[in-house]
Amino acid sequence: MRPDPGFWRGKRVLLTGHTGFKGAWLALWLQRLGAQVSGVAQPPATRPDLFTLARVAQGMESHFCDLLHARALAARVRAARPEVVLHLAAQALVRASYTAPVQTFARNVMGTVHLLDALRGLAGVRVAVVVTSDKVYRNREWAYPYREDDALGGHDPYSASKAAAELVTASYRDAFLAGQGTAVASARCGNAIGGGDWAPERLLPDAVRAWSAGQTLHLRQPRATRPWQHVLEPLAAYLRLAQRLWEQPALAGAYNFGPLPHTALSVGELIERACRAYPGSAVRHETPDGGDAAHEAGALALETAHSRQALGVAPCWGLDRAIARSMHWYRAQHGGADARALCLADIAAWEEQEVYA
Repeated sequence: MRPDPGFWRGKRVLLTGHTGFKGAWLALWLQRLGAQVSGVAQPPATRPDLFTLARVAQGMESHFCDLLHARALAARVRAARPEVVLHLAAQALVRASYTAPVQTFARNVMGTVHLLDALRGLAGVRVAVVVTSDKVYRNREWAYPYREDDALGGHDPYSASKAAAELVTASYRDAFLAGQGTAVASARCGNAIGGGDWAPERLLPDAVRAWSAGQTLHLRQPRATRPWQHVLEPLAAYLRLAQRLWEQPALAGAYNFGPLPHTALSVGELIERACRAYPGSAVRHETPDGGDAAHEAGALALETAHSRQALGVAPCWGLDRAIARSMHWYRAQHGGADARALCLADIAAWEEQEVYA
């Protein structure tokens, strides 16, 4: 279901992580919907970056602030006077969590603590959505998709830190925020693809970098499966969740968002399709499974029946369309097209599409 401009127009929204890939897309969408957006995040972590290229700061209040600095963060939150809070700021890379585990736990756990604590006792905050990950579940490599009431856990520091953020969110909701009239939910979504992601050691950004340079793409786990979806799918789900929480606070809780479980593709299959959509892509080299020392989940899928039934959230773009739009974005931007215009065109195209296709 497309976001309702009538709901979002004029809403005071605090968005953390607006300098990241998903956060920049969401900031642009909120601006398009007419929201009054205040962003809090660290400076962009990559070069190039979507926040800069799409001139995201033009239509919002943008502030660089480390969420680990609790006092500075609280001051920013009070100044924003948010009605809706969307928390996306995080250390979001599995591989990076192995090289910087302390930083990963600090940002993903204590960053969430500091934000939720800044909302404690703050008048006017009606809704808070904390974005975690599809990797919060204790992965048993089993065949069926994970449901919201399955056990949390995590082998790698990223997954464990996001599972811990879920516990933090539930605790602040039950101990403090529900009592003051703030409806709090967590959002667990699958792997997002789309133009403007240049993070290291992510599949499509790695592919685009390799293919643009005429180099061979190396795959770590070609047979691993993930719930891939276009970035606009989870962002639309976050917006829908926030609106429904505003209308019906009793819906507070945890929600999975992602494609239908049977549509999950392996890494190798996704790259096969992306390769066909990116002319000139080089022949890839597949690294055999088990050839990498860092543990990553092999099979991962989410059961999304709860979000479909409670919120009316369902996929809009099928995976082929998601891949095609993503690769078109990269090709066009590499050819000189304006990044902001490309993002807004994708958002408009998504809003016009009402059925899974």
